[in-house]
Amino acid sequence: MKQPDYTAAVEHLKASDPRLARLIEQVGPPTGHLRTELTIFYSLARSILYQQLAGAAASAILARVDALFPSGKMTPQEMLELPEEKLRAAGLSRNKLAALRDLAAKTLDGTVPTARACRRMTDEEIIEHCVQVKGIGRWTVEMLLLFRLGRPDVMPYDDYGIRKAMQLAYRMRELPKKKRMQQLDARWRPYRSLAAWYLWRSLELPGAREILLRERKKVAKKPHKQRR
Repeated sequence: MKQPDYTAAVEHLKASDPRLARLIEQVGPPTGHLRTELTIFYSLARSILYQQLAGAAASAILARVDALFPSGKMTPQEMLELPEEKLRAAGLSRNKLAALRDLAAKTLDGTVPTARACRRMTDEEIIEHCVQVKGIGRWTVEMLLLFRLGRPDVMPYDDYGIRKAMQLAYRMRELPKKKRMQQLDARWRPYRSLAAWYLWRSLELPGAREILLRERKKVAKKPHKQRR
């Protein structure tokens, strides 16, 4: 699938917000690509597996789980059919296995839409369907909308990185709450997804990295309260 042309979106964002325009100039042209080769089931299954795990550990477990499937990737029907002991031996916890099997069942019964069905649905409709699966919340579905479905106007308000980037860009004393974020991002519509990408990338800029490093050091120096 051809990747989107971001020219119009970049120009709109630069014209609508001087501070965001500076970030865009510093970060440069958008990079990356949509994972359109993945099914909705697999995209969500991967997200479940990566939850609360370091990237390398999750990647290793994913590889072992995928190796159990004839196609080399998890599928909903086989996820329900494979013996629990095999999946557990690959490294899945009981909670993750329960969530993956719930995802598989809800994919087969149509609760979780296919990519084709998603084309006829709004962002909120997709979120409403997918959060019915154990272990999947709104943030996980927003990542699906952004990086699998390529929806152009998604802003994950609960994402720490987005909140931190807004705080730094707009020189706020504290992390912004949803209401303040909505005031800021109203001007970015209908290209808030690209704005979110630039906010994430802005945390990799030298100035932001230095601030984040200082904050981490302050947190590390704080004495931990001992439990009684």
